[in-house]
Amino acid sequence: MGGVGEIGKNMAVLSCDDDIIVIDAGSAFPNDEFPGVDLLIPDFSYLVNNADKVRGFFITHGHEDHIGALPFILGAFNVPVYASELTLAILENKFREYNLQNLNLNPIDKGSVIEAGCFSVEFVKVSHSIAGSFALSVTTPVGIVFNTGDFKVDFSPIDNEIIDLRRIAEIGAKGVLLLMAESTNIEREGYAMSESTVGESLNNIFNENRGRRIIIATFASNIHRIQQIIDVSRKHGRRVAFSGRSMINLAEIAKRIGELYYDEDVVIDVEKVAKCDPAKITVITTGSQGEPMSALTRMASGDFNKVTIGEGDTVIISASPIPGNERMIYNVINNLYRKGAKVIYEALADVHVSGHACREELKLIHSLIMPKFFIPVHGEYRHLSQHAELAEEMGQMPGTTYIPDIGHQLIFTKNSMKRCDNIPAGVILVDGAGTGDIGSGVLQDRKKLAEDGLLIAVISLNVITGEIAPPDIISRGLVYNKEYDELVEEARALVLQNLQNIDIKVDTDKGGIKDAVKKALKSYMSKKYKRSPLILVIVNEY
Repeated sequence: MGGVGEIGKNMAVLSCDDDIIVIDAGSAFPNDEFPGVDLLIPDFSYLVNNADKVRGFFITHGHEDHIGALPFILGAFNVPVYASELTLAILENKFREYNLQNLNLNPIDKGSVIEAGCFSVEFVKVSHSIAGSFALSVTTPVGIVFNTGDFKVDFSPIDNEIIDLRRIAEIGAKGVLLLMAESTNIEREGYAMSESTVGESLNNIFNENRGRRIIIATFASNIHRIQQIIDVSRKHGRRVAFSGRSMINLAEIAKRIGELYYDEDVVIDVEKVAKCDPAKITVITTGSQGEPMSALTRMASGDFNKVTIGEGDTVIISASPIPGNERMIYNVINNLYRKGAKVIYEALADVHVSGHACREELKLIHSLIMPKFFIPVHGEYRHLSQHAELAEEMGQMPGTTYIPDIGHQLIFTKNSMKRCDNIPAGVILVDGAGTGDIGSGVLQDRKKLAEDGLLIAVISLNVITGEIAPPDIISRGLVYNKEYDELVEEARALVLQNLQNIDIKVDTDKGGIKDAVKKALKSYMSKKYKRSPLILVIVNEY
């Protein structure tokens, strides 16, 4: 239902007889095709139409592309949600924002097995860029379905809990009907570097920047990265300040549940940073993706009154760009340089490692699982295609791999895989308080406003005498200064001229007036300015 042929809004459904379970329910950030839209989430109408069959939501980990849709979906279902303690803590924080209460949230640990109708779901420990990440081994009446979730093979993880390869091998030895494996890093050869290498790199950077204030931007959800930053800061005699609402909230949550460890005297309020010795301070902040309202972006533009960037600052961006965010990130980097800061990012040093498996790690999973059938997930179409090719290189039989698209439905028996009718699927747009109420017409209008501007004619009509006052002409995004006055006068004269040709009576149809005026203004804008703005005609009666 999401996460295939795209990056984001991951969601998969398993159905057997009268039972349905849902794996993840993520969101995605909109691109330029969705102006003004806040979030994209999967169309979940199929689940609503089968609500009596849904037995639970099973969440692999706490990243937005796997949990971001839950606040908009769970209101329609009275079913349990199963996830790690950290993932649920993150969700509870989100649910409070949306005023969702009395939800059936169930914390699980590695090795937990949940019975849900005809399904038996085991949570298998994996490594990723957020704590509390799991693969799911789902036993069904026709065989085992193994979903890797997001993972990497890290033999020196920060929490010292290595991916449970032994259990994965045991599951593979039983015989797996279907493997669903992530494909994000299929284009990268070798192995993803261990998260611990970031700590070594940070230690070197801290040594090289003694006497300077250090500001580090990273994902608030990357608790292991934050732990390393805190540890390195303590080693170098620095106190830590958290900046950005999500960073502050997640640090508090992770400390409360024991995923993040630090003494209270290590942390200082960001309000006090300006009064401290720069050489004794590390600021950990949001904004690694150049988000417009994030703390780092506001620091770079000089709009953040708690931290003022200057020549004595070293800024580390400890993240890689999410596809589509590159321009925003480089704008922030440029602004930081303009303020005199020294900037270190992934292109210059090993300050970030991926949380996703590269080709050799994917090969390892295929060799351990040895599935009868394979579906690549979590990636754009090129990722899925390359992963399917890799599976065949690893011995997957021809005809046993399927590259899916959103809404595709497959039926499995113990020995067969067959494509059947699609389910209703696609995208729901979240815009402010509205969910699903933004249609293609609204998006087209927004694009037209952005590209061509707006022209408004306000006409006041006396319904008794038929008299029309001189119209008001308003334009936005068209012309300015002297040209603006010229446009207003010419458009006003044109509107009056056209109105004189209309037989205005007491019962005049306002629609007729609007159509005539809009047609005249459209022709005028096309001939004089070679533009086609959005034109609105408002008729006020008095």
